[in-house]
Amino acid sequence: MTAAALGGQSVLPAVEYLAQAPYASADRDNGQRLAQMCKACHTIGKGGVSMVGPNLYGFFGTPAGSAEGYPYSAALQEVDFVWTPRALDAWLAQPARFLPGNRMSFPGVSSASDRVDVIAYLLEVTSPQDGG
Repeated sequence: MTAAALGGQSVLPAVEYLAQAPYASADRDNGQRLAQMCKACHTIGKGGVSMVGPNLYGFFGTPAGSAEGYPYSAALQEVDFVWTPRALDAWLAQPARFLPGNRMSFPGVSSASDRVDVIAYLLEVTSPQDGG
């Protein structure tokens, strides 16, 4: 899957994604462990600063490349997709293949179940408590 092939997506509140398969049965403890790799470059809490990558709090449901004040690559500035679990799954599988020209120097997470676990964890901890 690439950004160009992603197509239209439904954008739901985090609580709705978490109530549906595969996220409802995800291993949140494994997701928390795996998210340590994200935290090497990103903060995830409300009001967190951008580091090598932008802060991830509240990013689900937002257009890619839209975090205020972060100097995105041209590839992310020009792309047209919204961060949903589906988009993040494709990104985490192979960031360089999903969006050629992005600067994220991360090889990806090959295990689909590990991606589900980390996405479920990120849905919980980066989404505003009102569910959206």
